[in-house]
Amino acid sequence: MKKEHINLPKISKILTRLYPEPVCALHYKKPFELLVAVILSAQCTDKRVNEVTKTLFKKYRNVDDYVSAKPLEFEKDIYSTGFYRAKTKNILAGAKVIKNNFKGVIPKTMTEMITVPGVGRKTANVVLGELYGKAEGIAVDTHVIRLSRLLGLTKHKDAAKIERDLMKVIPKKDWVRFSHLLILYGREYCPAHCKHTTCPLKQYYAKI
Repeated sequence: MKKEHINLPKISKILTRLYPEPVCALHYKKPFELLVAVILSAQCTDKRVNEVTKTLFKKYRNVDDYVSAKPLEFEKDIYSTGFYRAKTKNILAGAKVIKNNFKGVIPKTMTEMITVPGVGRKTANVVLGELYGKAEGIAVDTHVIRLSRLLGLTKHKDAAKIERDLMKVIPKKDWVRFSHLLILYGREYCPAHCKHTTCPLKQYYAKI
């Protein structure tokens, strides 16, 4: 199949038609709940995280509840999300940092966000974009890594390098939205090991 040159406007147009109003798939009602959900989503499906947090958020209702949580009990509460020990350590330590250093409020800058245990650029980008509409970067998860390479937007495999490449070609006003679009598209139309027979963007794939 003949490859077309990278055409971001057309790619974005198709993604927007598929998902007119892209939103975060993780369920939450309070800011700290979003942070917890994003940390839990590492190496876990959003569907599973939403099943776990449905009960978790009823048991732990505010930052103080996480601060006083018992690690072994919390591990059992989130066990099915995988990597439960590391996630427990980060979430409970993160709650203490949020309470002590930021008066219980989720920080509004990348610099502050990455001082919270368990928070890297990807998590920070998701939280800042979702809570505050702030784009300090582009959230790069496994879908974004795979699809940005497939679309020829980057040749790198490292998330940090991919983020820098995407930030160069995608308008800043679209950083938060574009990440959502790729993640939704990756889940529904082009998952890992996809054969690309019916992918809506397959004419723009540079690596098949």
